[in-house]
Amino acid sequence: MPHLHVKQCKVPLLPHKADRFTFTFAAQNISNTNEKLIAVRTNTENFFLLCYNKDEKHLLKSDKLTRPTSTYALHLAMIKYADIAGLEVTASNIPQKEENEHLKDSSVLKNISFFTTPFTTEKKIVIEIGFGSGRHLLYRAKQYPNKLFIGIEIHKASIQQVIKAINIEHLTNIYLLDYDARLFLELLPSNSIEKIYIHFPVPWDKKPQRRVISPSFIDEAYRVLEKNAALELRTDSQNYYEYSYQCFINRHKVLLNIKKNQHIDITSKYEARWQKMQKDIYDIVMTKDDTSRDREIDGTFDFKISPIHKTDLSSFLNKQTVKFDEGFVHIERVYRVIDTNSYMLRISMGSFNRPEHLYVIIHSNAIEYFPKPPIKSAINLKAHKILNGLIYE
Repeated sequence: MPHLHVKQCKVPLLPHKADRFTFTFAAQNISNTNEKLIAVRTNTENFFLLCYNKDEKHLLKSDKLTRPTSTYALHLAMIKYADIAGLEVTASNIPQKEENEHLKDSSVLKNISFFTTPFTTEKKIVIEIGFGSGRHLLYRAKQYPNKLFIGIEIHKASIQQVIKAINIEHLTNIYLLDYDARLFLELLPSNSIEKIYIHFPVPWDKKPQRRVISPSFIDEAYRVLEKNAALELRTDSQNYYEYSYQCFINRHKVLLNIKKNQHIDITSKYEARWQKMQKDIYDIVMTKDDTSRDREIDGTFDFKISPIHKTDLSSFLNKQTVKFDEGFVHIERVYRVIDTNSYMLRISMGSFNRPEHLYVIIHSNAIEYFPKPPIKSAINLKAHKILNGLIYE
């Protein structure tokens, strides 16, 4: 994790603009005065820097919940903040190098908000979940230039590697997304996707709840696929194959094609290595043979517009958890926004299996999510309603 060691974590007068960054405000953990968050805004993202004192060492680093996709932007933001705040840097593991020429244009990387409102395209849409090095994604995009490929990945280095390749090869039919694929499918219209690839997902044998394949995921994938379209799972893990097969076969209606050690026209470097080791490769292809109803979810993530009467939100909200059917709201930490009367909450909310982690800023006359609202799902909307009640009751 990139970081700076500094003698003292100081906060200058904010907001302050420095080049591409605007440092908008700072917040202090009310239970741990050694922890501060500094809000950073760019043209494309909002995120926090984290400054804290541990074992008499002051560190400036990225906040894990809001970490930006561009590692270079994060590095530069930390350096800029240290400069404007007058921090004395005693050690650093941030590499001293210029931004890669092929990473300056990251327009192919879309924010999740891009997909929360309908976007128009006449192209057939193909999704690859967990594209890794991008070898398969790039090959398919070049093979079918008249189709739109959406690649989903949460590994930052892989995303940057593929952005670089897209720019070098001048590909115009790929969107990338840094987001949880299990949540992303809920945003898509029914019967809108031509193909879904999931090649060699992490097996998560010790943490099966983190697997992308689950009964609810399969239901969502089935809903968004066009009639006669398919989801293709390819894995080298027999455990993952057997688990996934049970998830598929337990559906009320399903059409499956099972393959083993079948050659495909493009393989990853890892698959080539496994083939040399004579490791078995399993394929499960689910084909959709009907159409799905449109799914509509009513509700918004707006908060009440009325004054907040609590004089001590911190003692009421800190560490509070409310559970409901299939979901929960948990308030992990409470912060006070420095030099204001505002509070900020760090929360987990939504599904037990797929919770969202984000912040809520509470001003005297308004409340907002940071860096963005939760994804619009039925469980998240219910969690939001509960959170609304906690704040105002």
